[in-house]
Amino acid sequence: MRRSVDRILTTHVGSLPRPDELLELYRREASAEALLPRLRSAVADVVRRQVETGLDVLNDGEFGKPMARATDYAAWATYAFGRLSGFELREWRGPASAFSQIMSRSRDRLDFADFYDSGEIGIPMARDSGEPLRYAVNIGPVSYTGQALVGRDIDNLKAALAGAGLRAEDGFMTAVATSVQIGGSEYYRNPEEQAMAVAEAMREEYRAITDAGLNLQIDDPILVNVYEWQYSSNSDLAGFRKWAQSHIELVNHGLQGIPEAQVRYHLCWGSWKGPHSADLPLRDVIDLILQVRASQYSVEAANVQHEHEWKIWKTVKLPDGKAVVPGVVTHKTNVLEHAEVVADRLVRYAGAVGRENVVAGADCGFGGRMHPELSWAKLGKLSEGAALASRQLWP
Repeated sequence: MRRSVDRILTTHVGSLPRPDELLELYRREASAEALLPRLRSAVADVVRRQVETGLDVLNDGEFGKPMARATDYAAWATYAFGRLSGFELREWRGPASAFSQIMSRSRDRLDFADFYDSGEIGIPMARDSGEPLRYAVNIGPVSYTGQALVGRDIDNLKAALAGAGLRAEDGFMTAVATSVQIGGSEYYRNPEEQAMAVAEAMREEYRAITDAGLNLQIDDPILVNVYEWQYSSNSDLAGFRKWAQSHIELVNHGLQGIPEAQVRYHLCWGSWKGPHSADLPLRDVIDLILQVRASQYSVEAANVQHEHEWKIWKTVKLPDGKAVVPGVVTHKTNVLEHAEVVADRLVRYAGAVGRENVVAGADCGFGGRMHPELSWAKLGKLSEGAALASRQLWP
């Protein structure tokens, strides 16, 4: 992946606001003949807009990953069920409240129960829009079946990059980490067998992206969020780290044979606008993150629960040839970051790990999480702040 040689390069995390027309095509499950021309033009438009916004390393907005509604931001993970054999989507027949309590055991949700019960925040539920809730269950052997879909997405992005006068190395595509095994298995003997099968299947998608000359971003918000969902209420850090080590080994198994130089690893602490009082501190997992076979590590650094964690990078040895992609604008607030605030954040990271080892990014994707107008304004401030920081760091 490109590095900051004479200025701070800019990028983002992946998901960008989709056009309403494209959302409607996905919602009604339009035919390929109807979808493909609009998808192709939408990718060309979003690449052009990223260039105009000042981004250096850009993507297709994740437009090839279906979203039924503008507020549906789970496509980063759920798209994989359409590219893997062995999964069946089933309708949830219990009460919607029970489905929404899957992640309700964390200390954050216990300590702020009135807030979470108030309806001001929550997991978006399909039933709210009259659509059935569905979840994936593994019912057979897992293999990769998405060759045509990933090929389509690769072709669309490369064509859009070429149309903007850019090269494949200026682009990246996102793919879910191996933790997509949601809903349990009726086929494999245990969760570990199922996870290994998913890792080996998803490797085919990873390889297709890097073989095309594009960069690969592995999306893995599961790593740090499992702590909150399952461990934070009883503070079982040792138990979490035991699980997390095995998870990182699984991610690396999926990345076997994939060039590290083309891989970025992204993790975040969840997109909901809640207190996040139980977020796992970065210091408790940073050694595990640096084991991932990637050349860049994308972390949240703009929201107020994690902005201070730039200090950790002063004491942790970043391996040679690696870079950090701190989020310097965030999806967790509608307040627009000032360019000087963005620049200050980048300068601090440059002081910790070296200016050439910093690429300006966002905390997480904006598509489905924030109004499009604000999303693009924040990316504009990202670029503006990176330019300010570059003038300080390369006087």
